[in-house]
Amino acid sequence: YQRRVREIKVSTMMDDEEMLEMQLQALEAEATQFDTYEDYLDSQIQKIDLYYLEDEDMARQLVELGFRGTSAETMKREEFEGKKYQLDELRKQINKKAKKTLASHNRDLAGYPFLQTLADREELVRSGKLTTIIFIRDENHKGQEISGYIDYGNRLKSENFELYFDGKKKLLPKPSDLSYYNWETQTSTSNNSQNFQVIADNYEGLLFKNKRDRKVINVDPKAKPGDNSQRVEIKTHEYTQVVLYDHVTRRKN
Repeated sequence: YQRRVREIKVSTMMDDEEMLEMQLQALEAEATQFDTYEDYLDSQIQKIDLYYLEDEDMARQLVELGFRGTSAETMKREEFEGKKYQLDELRKQINKKAKKTLASHNRDLAGYPFLQTLADREELVRSGKLTTIIFIRDENHKGQEISGYIDYGNRLKSENFELYFDGKKKLLPKPSDLSYYNWETQTSTSNNSQNFQVIADNYEGLLFKNKRDRKVINVDPKAKPGDNSQRVEIKTHEYTQVVLYDHVTRRKN
């Protein structure tokens, strides 16, 4: 019964997080397109208006009043600033919620460098400020060597990570992750996630495109990982090999 209650709580938490994330993405699409209201007005001014008026400020005033513009209805300044405010408040709400639901909170991870590294990133990943791809090479419960790339943020939303941080469960690649390979059975899979698109058929090798800012992450150890990305190899006794690819999402405020 207690296990079922915990599963329901985790499921509810995931539903709330997904709903807030959807609201954030929708609001970001509207509120981050223009930095200022004047930039928005400028986007509505037609070349012919500037040709006849010869005054940018007057052209802006006419757009704001609804007499000129490329849109059927011009957004008012109060509405524009209101969307900026809503976005800021929603981000605060998500960050506050993330702090309350950290699976690594109060966990003693001394001696477990990989888990400590995940704990250090958990809040940033949950808030959407950071996306992290985890490469793991190790053995499964059958003693078979497996490897794969895991979307850390996606797993955080779909699983109870307290089990991993408590040492009751070991994080390993699955066939449902971004990429999975079983070296004994030669089973190979790849899947897009909420945060990344897999680009497998490429002359540069395996690539992952961040869905939020469209930046590409190259996981080839001999190549640069890409813009706003870094490759971090973790020295640990916990696995045969662990490499993290951190990507900072660049979005306008």
